[in-house]
Amino acid sequence: MARIAVGGFHHETNTFVTPPTDYAYFCSHRDRPPLVRRGDVLKWLSGISFALSGFLEVMDKEHEIVPLLWTSGGAGGMVTRDAYERIAAEFVAELSQQMPVDAIYLDLHGAMVSEDFEDGEGELLRRIRACVGPDMPIAISLDYHANVTHEITDYTDAVSAYLTYPHVDRPETGVRAARTMQHVLKHGRTPGRALRKMPFLIPLHSQCTMVEPSSGIIEMTQRLEKQDGVISVAYLAGFPPSDLYQCGPCIVVHATTQEIADRVADEAARHIALKEPEFAVPVLSPAEAVARAKQIAANASRPVLIADTQDNPGAGGSADTTGLLFALVEGKAEGAVLGYLCDAEAAKAAHAAGKGAQITLKLGGRSGPEGVVPFEGTFRVEALGNGKFRTSGPVSGNRDIDLGPMALLAIGGVKVAVTTKRMQALDQAPFRHLGIEPKDQKILGLKSTVHFRGDFQPIAEDVLVCIAPGGHLADSAKYPYQRLRSGVRLMPLGPDSRGPRGR
Repeated sequence: MARIAVGGFHHETNTFVTPPTDYAYFCSHRDRPPLVRRGDVLKWLSGISFALSGFLEVMDKEHEIVPLLWTSGGAGGMVTRDAYERIAAEFVAELSQQMPVDAIYLDLHGAMVSEDFEDGEGELLRRIRACVGPDMPIAISLDYHANVTHEITDYTDAVSAYLTYPHVDRPETGVRAARTMQHVLKHGRTPGRALRKMPFLIPLHSQCTMVEPSSGIIEMTQRLEKQDGVISVAYLAGFPPSDLYQCGPCIVVHATTQEIADRVADEAARHIALKEPEFAVPVLSPAEAVARAKQIAANASRPVLIADTQDNPGAGGSADTTGLLFALVEGKAEGAVLGYLCDAEAAKAAHAAGKGAQITLKLGGRSGPEGVVPFEGTFRVEALGNGKFRTSGPVSGNRDIDLGPMALLAIGGVKVAVTTKRMQALDQAPFRHLGIEPKDQKILGLKSTVHFRGDFQPIAEDVLVCIAPGGHLADSAKYPYQRLRSGVRLMPLGPDSRGPRGR
C-alpha cells in the first residue's frame, strides 16, 4: 500500500478579459465545489464529475490517500498574484507537512495564467518538485484545452487528458490517471518524455470531439497509447484566449524510453498537422442564426439550438452580453428561451417584484466588451428560484449547484433564464429549476461553445453557431497577442503570429 498525496488547482485563463480572478472567487461555491482542504477534499470530490473523483474511486481501495487542497476558479480573467500565491503556498506547505509520501497525483487544468506566471501549472509543479525532490513520481490529469509547456512535461511522469469535448469523461480521465500512477509506483519516474507543439491554433468551436477531425485524432492517440513501452499519450487542443509563449495544441508522450516517446510523439504530430484544413466550422451572425432557427423550427418537433459562442463563461465570457437577446426579440422569435444570462441586479429586482409582476429593466450588458449595451424593456416575471439544485447532464452531472437567486423573465415570445452567478449552459437543470422543460421549446439560445452538446444535442433538431460580441473571440487572429511564439498560425491556414513583443 502506497501513501499518495492528491489535490487540485484549476483555472482556465482568458488573458484578454477582465476582471481578474481573485482569491474569493476560488473560495466560492458556484457550479463547482469551493476551495476545500484535507478531509473535505474527499467529502466534496468523491462520486462527482471531476478527474480526482475517478482517481479516488480506483486508488482509495488500494492505497492511503493524503488529501491536500482542491479548488477551481473555472474560466475567467487572469489569476491575481494574491490568489495564486496564497493557494500555491498553502498547497506546498500542506504537502511538506504530510511528508513522507510515495507519490503525488494532481488534478489540474493546464491553461492557468497569473499576474506573475504565464504557466501557472508549470510554476506550481516546479515548487512541488523542489519540495519533494527529483525522484518522487508525479502523475497529473489535464483539461482538453490545456496549453502544455515543457515545464509541465518535464516535471511529471504521466499526463492523462480528457478525451472528450464536451467534457463527459472527467472521472474516466481520473481512472486512466490512476492506471498510470500504478505504473510509476512500481517502476519509478518515467525515463522518456516528449512534447510536440502544433504550428497553428484551433478555435474552441472547432475542437469538438463528437465530429471530425478531433474524433479521429482522439482515436489515433488511444491506439498509440496501447503500444509497448508507452505510459500515456495526451492530445491537448489548447486554449486560444491565453497569451503565453506555448499557447496552442500539442501532443505529450511519456514512455519507458526516450526513443519510444519521440517516435510516438512525432507520429501523432504528423497526423494532426495533416488535419489543419479540416478545422473549419461555419458561423452566423445573430440575426442570421435567428432567421435560420425560425425557419427550421417551423417544421420541427424538437428545439433548434443557437450557441452564443463568444459569451461562453466557460471560456472567460461574462455571460451577460445581449447580442443574441436583441436578435431574438427583434426577430420576433416565438417559443425561444435564452440562458444562462448572469445579472445579479435583474435577479434581485425580479425577486423583489414577485412572480407575475411586470418590471422594466436594463438587462445584461454590464460587463462589455465595447459596443455591448443593456437590453432595456418591460418583462414579465414568469418564475423565481433560489439557484440551488443538482445538475443531471453528462458534463456536470451530480453536482450540487448554487447560482444564487434566479428568475425567468419574458418579453414577447422570448424568455430569459437569469442567474446571479455565472454558469455555462452545459446542463438542462437550471432551466428546469425555473419550470422550463428544454425539449419542449422551439429555440434554445445557449451561452456555450461546445459543452452544451453533451446534454442538449440529443434533444435538438439542429445546432447553429452564432457570433455576437463577447469576451471570447471565435477568431483568434483578432486577439492582441504579446507573448505567443512567432510563426504560429492564429487560425487554421490563417495568418502567422509576429512573435513575442516587449521581451
